[in-house]
Amino acid sequence: MPSNEKVGAELNDVDAVTRYHEETKHRYDRQARSLGYMDWANQPNPFRWYEGLTRLTLPFTGKDLGAAHMDLYRREDNPVRDVSLQHLSLFLELSLGISAWKSAGGNKWALRMNPSSGNLHPTEGYVVTLGNIAGDPGVFHYSPYLHALEPRALFSEKVCARLTHHFPVDGFLFGLTSIFWREAWKYGERAFRYCNHDLGHAIAAAGFAANLLGWKITYLRDASDEDVAAVLGLTQTTWIEGEAEHPEILCYVHPSHAKDVPANLPPELVSEIAGLPFHGRPNRLSEDHVDWDIISETAEAASKPRTPTQHWLAPHRPFFTGDDSRIQAAHIIRQRRSAVAFDGATSISESQFLTMLDKTLPREDTAPFDFKLGPVRVHLLLFVHRVRGLAPGLYMFLRDEAGRERLTPACRPEFVWTRAKAGVPLFLLKEGPFMREATAVSCQQDIAGDSAFSLGMIADFRRSVEEAPYLYRHLYWETGMIGQVLYLEAEAHGLRATGIGCFFDDAVHNLMGLKDNQFQTLYHFTIGTPVEDQRLQTWPPYVHLTSATSSGEEGKAEGDENPSLEPPQIKHATRSKTGSDLDM
Repeated sequence: MPSNEKVGAELNDVDAVTRYHEETKHRYDRQARSLGYMDWANQPNPFRWYEGLTRLTLPFTGKDLGAAHMDLYRREDNPVRDVSLQHLSLFLELSLGISAWKSAGGNKWALRMNPSSGNLHPTEGYVVTLGNIAGDPGVFHYSPYLHALEPRALFSEKVCARLTHHFPVDGFLFGLTSIFWREAWKYGERAFRYCNHDLGHAIAAAGFAANLLGWKITYLRDASDEDVAAVLGLTQTTWIEGEAEHPEILCYVHPSHAKDVPANLPPELVSEIAGLPFHGRPNRLSEDHVDWDIISETAEAASKPRTPTQHWLAPHRPFFTGDDSRIQAAHIIRQRRSAVAFDGATSISESQFLTMLDKTLPREDTAPFDFKLGPVRVHLLLFVHRVRGLAPGLYMFLRDEAGRERLTPACRPEFVWTRAKAGVPLFLLKEGPFMREATAVSCQQDIAGDSAFSLGMIADFRRSVEEAPYLYRHLYWETGMIGQVLYLEAEAHGLRATGIGCFFDDAVHNLMGLKDNQFQTLYHFTIGTPVEDQRLQTWPPYVHLTSATSSGEEGKAEGDENPSLEPPQIKHATRSKTGSDLDM
C-alpha cells in the first residue's frame, strides 16, 4: 500500500523530507498510514544471513570484563584489549548479539542487546578486518543468531596494505545498515523514523561495548551513503525485491588512546573495495511485501553525500554526583529490557532522576556521545510524575544550555523557566500533574503516565534539515543514542524503561506552544518501576548453539526444545503496541 500521493520530482530534498515528516505524524483524528492489520503470513524473518558462505563461528569469552557501571562512560579504568577474534566476538555480542529468548502463548522470540521498535530489528552489522583477526582480511556480515561472521569479500594484499596504511592504528571498520521492510511490515510509512532511531540505539550500544574493551569508535562522517554501500557490498548484491539493505554508517574501531585517527576513507580505496567479488545470497525475509513509496523517496532525499571533515568538541564536564550503581557494566547491558507496564505508584529519588539525565549530556572523550555525530540538536521535554524532592510538572532538560535562547521564545509565554537545581540544566516550565497529558499524547498508552517520569525528545528540526537533508536521519540517530543511555541507566538503578514511537506529534507541540516546525518531537520515552509479565518464560541467549555453555550462561530450560542450529526460517511474533519498543 503506497502513500496516497507520490513525492513529486518538483520537490527539492528539503521539501521532500519535511513533507515526509508531516505526512507521517499521528494525529487524534487519524494515524499515519499503515496496512491496518497484522499480516502474520509475511512477517519478516528477524535474522538475515547470506547463503552459500562458510561461516566463521565466534568464540564466547566465558567471562565478562569486570567493569563497573561508570566504566560504560569513562575510559580511564578500561584496559585496552588487543584486537583479537575473542575481543571482536565480545564487542559484537555486547552491541548486536542476542540477550535472551522469551516465550509465551506458543510464540518464541529473541531479544537483542540493542533495542528495536516492536523487536523487529531493521539494523544489520558488518565488520571489515584489516589483519588476521578473522583469518584472511575482508568484509564480513555479523549473524547474531549464530554469533558468527559471514565472509562476503576477501581482500587482496594490495587492498589490505592500502587500508592499513590509511589507518595506521590497529583496529577494524564497523558498519551498520537498515532493512526498511522489517519495520514497514507493521508500521507502514512511519517505519523510516523507527529505523533511524533504532540505528541510534545500535550506535550507542556499539560505543558502550567498544569502551568496555578499551576501544573507541570514530565515525567516518566524510563518507557518503554510496561509499558505505560500496564498502559493505550492498551495491554488489542482488537483493530480493523489497528487502534491500540501506547504507547507514561506517566507523573505525580502535584503541581509545589513539590520536589523529582518520575520519575518512579515500575514494580510490572505496573503488578498489567495490571492485572486489562479493559472495553470498541474502535470505528471503518475507514471501510478499508492501511497497511504501514515500519511504524509498525520503531515503533518497535524505541520502548523505561526501562531506568535508568537521571538527566538533563536546564540553569537559564532571558527572553529576549522585547514585552510582553497583551492577557491573556488562550485566547492565545484558539485562536491558523494555517494560510492558509500570506500577503507577512507586517514586524515585531526585538523585536517581538527575543521575540518569546527566548521562545524556555529551562529554568529550566519554562514551557514547564522543561518536562525534555533531553538535547537540535534541533536548528533553519531561513529564515528571513521581520524583521525590521535585514538584510534579512539565520540565525541560537542555543538553546544551545555548539551546534555551531559541527554545524559550518558541514555547508558551507562561512557562516560568525556573532552574530546578543549581548547576543542572533542568528547568521547570509549569508545575502540576501531567500524567493525563503524558498518556494522551503517547497514543493513550498508560506507560507514559504510570511511570516515574516520561519525556519527549525535542529536536532543532527545521534548521537542521535546511542545513542538510541527511541531518534528518542524524536527528533520529541522536534520539536513539539518548534512548540507549536511558535504557541502561534505568537498569542500573533498578528501574526499567520503554521507548515510545507512537505519539501524537502536534499534540505535544501544542502543549509546548510551538507554532511551526522550528522544533519537532521525534521520540518518546518513559521510566519507572515495572510490573513483570508472569506469563513469560526466559531462556539464555545462545541456548540454541551447542557452545552455549561456554558463554557462562545456564543451560536450556527443562523441557525446552532446542532450536535448529541453522538460522531460523520461522517467524517470531512481535509483541509491541503501536510504535512502542516493547522488546521484553
